[in-house]
Amino acid sequence: MKLKIILVGKTEEDYLKHGIEIYKKRLVNYLPIEVIEIPALKNTKKLTLEQQKNKEGELIIQKVENSDLIVLLDEKGKEFSSLGFSKYFQNKMNSGIKSLCFIIGGPYGFSTEVYSRAQQKIALSQMTFSHQMIRLLLFEQCYRAMSILRNEPYHHE
Repeated sequence: MKLKIILVGKTEEDYLKHGIEIYKKRLVNYLPIEVIEIPALKNTKKLTLEQQKNKEGELIIQKVENSDLIVLLDEKGKEFSSLGFSKYFQNKMNSGIKSLCFIIGGPYGFSTEVYSRAQQKIALSQMTFSHQMIRLLLFEQCYRAMSILRNEPYHHE
């Protein structure tokens, strides 16, 4: 199984970029990973929030393949403990899917079209985080899940 992560906009803060790189380098030891950054929209002052989400949605859909299992990072999604998330990963790997595709949208969420294409929604917390911060949290939790599955000492219960 390949891990595919689609992000809307660039990661702007150096400390977030650095943290993401650390976990990305660790993750490639477990499974292939593809990170796709969709450029942030420009000249959005004249667009409504709905129009912005729709334009971002069109760009997201272009990067998704039919074989991807699409999982949106969404505040209304299913929550997991770290152990639960590792079991979720194991289940996906055992199911034979080609690509597990996590999508982190822009600051206003997803278009209706993206929601309709997604098979699942997960939330990393009940708290609200910036869409920039969630990137680092997702990479870290994916690494943690893999280390749990391998019985490595990273996670402490």
